Amino acid sequence: MSGTSEGLTPATELNRPVVTESEILASPGAEFAGRGGPAEPVEFAEPAESGEPVESAERFEPVEPAEPGEPADPVRLADPVRPADPVRLADPVRLADSVRPADPLRPAGLVEPVESPSPRSPAPPSYRSVFTAAPLAMAVVDREGMVTGANAALADLLGRDQDTLTGAVAADLVDLASDARTWHAYRELLRGRRARLRCTRRLKHPEGHALWVRVTVAPLPPDDGGVLVSVADISDHRALQARLRHLRMHDPVTRLPNRTLFFERLTTALEAESYAESGTGRIGLCYLDLDGFKAVNDTLGHRVGDQLLAAVAERLTRCAQDAGRTRAGIPLVARLGGDEFALLVEDSTGTEQLADLAESLLDAIQEPFDLSGRRLKVSASIGVVERHAAGTTPTALMQAADTTLYWAKADGKARWTLFDPERNASRVTRQALASSLRPAIDRGEFALEYQPLVGMDDDRVHGVEALIRWHHPRFGTLTPNRFISLAEEDGSIVPLGRWVLRTACRQARAWQTQHPDEPPIFVSVNVAVRQVWDSDLVADVADTLEETGLPPHLLQLELTESAVMGSSGRPLQVLEALSDMGVRIAIDDFGTGYSNLAYLSRLPVSVLKLDGSFVRGFQIEDRTAKASPADEVIVEAMVQLAHRLGLTVTAECVETSAQATRLRRIGCDTGQGWLYSRPVPPDRISELLGTPEVQAGVGNP
Repeated sequence: MSGTSEGLTPATELNRPVVTESEILASPGAEFAGRGGPAEPVEFAEPAESGEPVESAERFEPVEPAEPGEPADPVRLADPVRPADPVRLADPVRLADSVRPADPLRPAGLVEPVESPSPRSPAPPSYRSVFTAAPLAMAVVDREGMVTGANAALADLLGRDQDTLTGAVAADLVDLASDARTWHAYRELLRGRRARLRCTRRLKHPEGHALWVRVTVAPLPPDDGGVLVSVADISDHRALQARLRHLRMHDPVTRLPNRTLFFERLTTALEAESYAESGTGRIGLCYLDLDGFKAVNDTLGHRVGDQLLAAVAERLTRCAQDAGRTRAGIPLVARLGGDEFALLVEDSTGTEQLADLAESLLDAIQEPFDLSGRRLKVSASIGVVERHAAGTTPTALMQAADTTLYWAKADGKARWTLFDPERNASRVTRQALASSLRPAIDRGEFALEYQPLVGMDDDRVHGVEALIRWHHPRFGTLTPNRFISLAEEDGSIVPLGRWVLRTACRQARAWQTQHPDEPPIFVSVNVAVRQVWDSDLVADVADTLEETGLPPHLLQLELTESAVMGSSGRPLQVLEALSDMGVRIAIDDFGTGYSNLAYLSRLPVSVLKLDGSFVRGFQIEDRTAKASPADEVIVEAMVQLAHRLGLTVTAECVETSAQATRLRRIGCDTGQGWLYSRPVPPDRISELLGTPEVQAGVGNP
């Protein structure tokens, strides 16, 4: 059809949305043809009645204004034979449905833009100009390692004339030959056997300052040949890293190396490479702790405490510098934390060098400090360790130093103490025993032996003292002096003492049953002070006596003089309750503690056991020498005093017949010692009970 069409469009065209001017203008490549101005917008007619066919058209022309009173023709098909109207679209828009079959998933009548040809890309820049203007320092190096071209950035970085770089040896410019590993990698890259090389170098600038650079070497394409060397200035980065490391490795109060840096140096010093080829192969350490520093902080405040730490650090540094003038190197001074300092001596010459250093440190610290108008005086304790570096670890060295420092504190402070391997072995043994005490009770590793208490007038066994033994699987049989103090420290003395009490009472009751015709003997059990405070000792004794059936007067409890004297409050109430129950109370090792005689009349005590040091004074090795009557007079006075107070007296450590004779003449009631018997198992006591008189050494194995 030509001209305008009066027909109706298909139903698919009726439902198509109106395409606005903005949509068409926004389409890529859309250009309107107009008369000296922008093209008029394209308008679409209102939908016609459905059911009438419409011919497809490739172009639309604007709708002419209708005559008055005549309805406007909304859409007219362009006449294909007449010249193109400049007002019409120059084929910028096509209806999708007119050129291809309808897609059921595509909205009908979708307008597709027609892409216009892209403009021509500009010519790429010259690589030579990029290389020259690049801010990164670069150089082109041939396969022989010679610079064939360098940019101005490299010349500025190295402080050299750009013309002098061409023909120079690249490895010399950036110090690639300083170590064998980097040099080998660089040569392999020049030969094409390596893909890339990156390293950090410290160069010396012609102006005198150090220059840190990161050098990267990468191969160029095969057609170009050679490699590209790029150099980046990282001096500021390295300086920042060094600053951060210094802050991380130094104490902010004293400016000394901190624990981290100290252990880093210590670990390095103990490496075999550090002492294998040179030096003495030895290492020394002074571990220092201020005495009473906590009191300074508590009374004067932490600000003054920090000032004191800084002043101490200065004096320690001066001492280290003075020691370094006469030795190979200056000791490292570090603050390990709190008021603890350490001086590390590498390649030490022996204990004498460390002793001299420790003495100078003590003298320097003991001088008064003037801080903010205050005059302070402090002291220090120092643990000194000096040994071969081979076979030593940082942990072992610090443990030894810490142990030695503890010894210096325990020995009275304000002194230095040298590490003693034998003393340390004893400490290690104590720690091993302490950790296995409680499990040993459950495993049944303890046993009791009994030592007779013999009457001085009739030589008969009146009682026995229960003495505990520990059959340790590693250290063998241990006597009480090896582990009782440990049990008192960790509290295991309470269950251990309860076990001793029940076992001894049960055995005493068994002897009474086995020998009904003999006078019953009492059993004496040692009680620690902590048992009185941490347990209900009265209830434990009452339950044990009821369980075993032992009469209360056949049980004697021994407490040391220092535990009984000055008793008040609960201990005194416990002693009185036990005495009221009928249990005998004995003061062990009398004469070596407080010896406050006034308490003897106030405490419910039944027996005094004289310390063995008085009895050993009776023994005279040289029979021709005259005996001093002092020991005998003291013992006689204590025996008479005890008898006046209604107490009985037992002498410990009776080892000779002469001692027994003198004690009998003085009036001592019972004796205990190797003269009669060593501590023996229960069956040996049964044999002694049937003997009318205990002969000297009859109970000994």
